[in-house]
Amino acid sequence: MRNIVVDAGPMIAMFDRDDAYHKQAGEFLRRVGDCRLITTSLVIGEVAAMLADVQPNLFRFLDWLSAVVEIDDALREDLPRIIEVMKKYGDLPADLADVSIVALCERRGVNTVASVDSDFVVHRLPKGRKFENVFFSPGSG
Repeated sequence: MRNIVVDAGPMIAMFDRDDAYHKQAGEFLRRVGDCRLITTSLVIGEVAAMLADVQPNLFRFLDWLSAVVEIDDALREDLPRIIEVMKKYGDLPADLADVSIVALCERRGVNTVASVDSDFVVHRLPKGRKFENVFFSPGSG
């Protein structure tokens, strides 16, 4: 089973009909139905904060999250690497949640992410490996 590490943007878009990426989020879910979706608790916090204004959206997200997404909660283990990456990319807008995804991917040997951000074009995995962002289907992003 293919692993895909999911950033906040696609999850916000799934549950906010007014989000610019709402349509792409639905298409993404249809395309990756048999994949394992993984995220971090920091990303979940970011999504919850963005959806908090519309409680039904927040609760639909939390129900979906508990049924569909694996939560990799190794923040204590990843924190030294998160700090290192944030310092390395200090001149770029790299937030804590995004860098937690970088650390998770490094630790688990995953290079496939789903994000609306361009961060994962800049960030690199060990040995210069690039991230593969599968949120957008070919020709949509």
